Amino acid sequence: MITRDQLISIGRYNKPHGVNGELSATLDVDAGLLSHFRCLVSDIDGIFVPFFVEHIRIKNATSALLTIDGIGDETEATLLVNKDIYVLKDEYEQLAQDEDTDEYPIDFFVGYKIYDADRLVGEIADVNDATENVLFVVDRPGSSQVYVPAVDDLIVEINEDRKVIVMNLPEGLLSI
Repeated sequence: MITRDQLISIGRYNKPHGVNGELSATLDVDAGLLSHFRCLVSDIDGIFVPFFVEHIRIKNATSALLTIDGIGDETEATLLVNKDIYVLKDEYEQLAQDEDTDEYPIDFFVGYKIYDADRLVGEIADVNDATENVLFVVDRPGSSQVYVPAVDDLIVEINEDRKVIVMNLPEGLLSI
């Protein structure tokens, strides 16, 4: 059984494209990377289900049209409309190493600890990307939460081995 902690979000299915079950997808990663994953995973009624891609038509860097094995018409394709697209985190991390890239989807950092210089802020519990200003939702020691902007300019260092992000946060941000 696939669990949420084994996955990383890379985009979202939009709508059926045509009548043969093809789906449009908006991606948080380069569309060219899709062919490197064994399967795409989506949450169907609370269960993470793998879907195998038969064909990919790249529209631009962040969107593609996908033909999924077992989905042959527009009605079947509606099953995935507005569903998040996940890939196995292990596969994604291996691809990142192979491609020698340092770009990860923002959900990758859930579970990382954030430090402001040398002071522990807390652990990233979630990511709020409902607006243009993406925020880390950080669980602070003592069960309170704080929102921290997920902005490159504030990040000093990311240590993947220790799962730590060191930031230089503006004074007063943590007391808001």
